[in-house]
Amino acid sequence: MTRAIIEKIGNKAIGFFEEIGQITNLLLNIFRFSPRLIKYRRLVLYQMEHIGVNSLPLVIIIATFTGAVSAWQAAYQLKGIAPLSFLGATTSRAIITELGPVLTAIVIAGRVGASIAAELGSMKVTEQIDALETMGISPVAYLAMPRFFASILMMPVLIIFANVIAVFGAYFISNLFLDVSYAVFFESAKRYFLMGDFVFGIIKGIIFGGTTSLLGCHIGFLTEGGAEGVGFSTIRAFVLSAAMILILDYALWSMIF
Repeated sequence: MTRAIIEKIGNKAIGFFEEIGQITNLLLNIFRFSPRLIKYRRLVLYQMEHIGVNSLPLVIIIATFTGAVSAWQAAYQLKGIAPLSFLGATTSRAIITELGPVLTAIVIAGRVGASIAAELGSMKVTEQIDALETMGISPVAYLAMPRFFASILMMPVLIIFANVIAVFGAYFISNLFLDVSYAVFFESAKRYFLMGDFVFGIIKGIIFGGTTSLLGCHIGFLTEGGAEGVGFSTIRAFVLSAAMILILDYALWSMIF
């Protein structure tokens, strides 16, 4: 019994490190094919539209209510400790450094990461990827590379949109329900604003975008088992992407701050 458990744990550990190696190899191949970006620029632009422009409505909704909730939460935390004149600084810094990048990345992981895994998984089980290889076209260069670079380009843009909308959402709640004026709210935000906080959020967005697309491509390429396998890959891509976003968020905070 004990031996069987040890063997099972060992097999899981070996499988984990094998998958890490496969993901690393995929990333290296993407960078190896990066000189072909000009050749595949139409694919990159299409993916930028799919990942960025088509995600804007969802990002706007999430950011609006994120800002609103952060205003209420900050007001509750400041009650009896500091005046509400600090509300602008509190909410804007929390949004720019943490809430905007992380919540946007998780939304994109659900919408885009799972979509990438489903698309490539469907191509895998229907042997379309094998057909590309037969024609001498690299699946990594044709399928993975455009999605990867489109993600790392568009995620920071989406985060900037989310930050702006969330801050104005926080101001709207602060002004409407907490009687904090425009001048007081934004003067506080301006006084305590640090460019490093903004840059940190953008860096996190680039890393989160690359991670989401990389995991989606990796899982899609390994899909097998027909429609059931595609469904499993879709769920797995979202779960792993969301988990990695939170893990990387903690790691980045630890390293930088």
